[in-house]
Amino acid sequence: MSLVIRDVLEHELDSVLALNNAVGPSILALDAARMRWFFENASYFRVAEIDGRLAGFLIAMRESADYSSPNFLWFRERYPEFVYIDRIVVAEPFRGHGLGRVFYCDVTSYAEVRVPLLTCEVFLEPRDDVAVLFHGTYGFNEVGQQLMPGVGRPVSLLAKTLCSYEFVRDTWLRAGNGRLPNLPWLAERAGNDEAPARRASGA
Repeated sequence: MSLVIRDVLEHELDSVLALNNAVGPSILALDAARMRWFFENASYFRVAEIDGRLAGFLIAMRESADYSSPNFLWFRERYPEFVYIDRIVVAEPFRGHGLGRVFYCDVTSYAEVRVPLLTCEVFLEPRDDVAVLFHGTYGFNEVGQQLMPGVGRPVSLLAKTLCSYEFVRDTWLRAGNGRLPNLPWLAERAGNDEAPARRASGA
């Protein structure tokens, strides 16, 4: 089996949209315009490809995003720097094989050199014990709850402290030109390279 985690390609957006909307009530449905918005604005938007087939995706946003999600805004009102996992979807044929953990390892690798906190939420109604257990065993803690406006369903708001960030911040982000080393695995998505410069200026 060949597994690749990589940035989404523009021609894949329709397939990603179909995958998102086939999941059911655990993931809010999207339309093509919103999926295009994510493509143009998400700091992290990667897909899993297994033997050439689209197996899943994860979308995450930095705190500076112009994003109206009430859960994202809940975190932004309370934390100055974070990466927010908006959604993760694994296609039915590929579930139960640890792909969710692979995605979370990858987004953690992205986040821990940029921010001190990785955040997300899970719906409490209908309760998904698998999702709650998954996040708990991956180091997330509940930092709040809210009734999601416009949806009317309660969510548990979760955060994970990224202990590597302090070292990276003090060694690179507050030193020299305030940027990470020029390495492929540290690169931003095309069009999303503003964040390191913003932090270097003290923003």
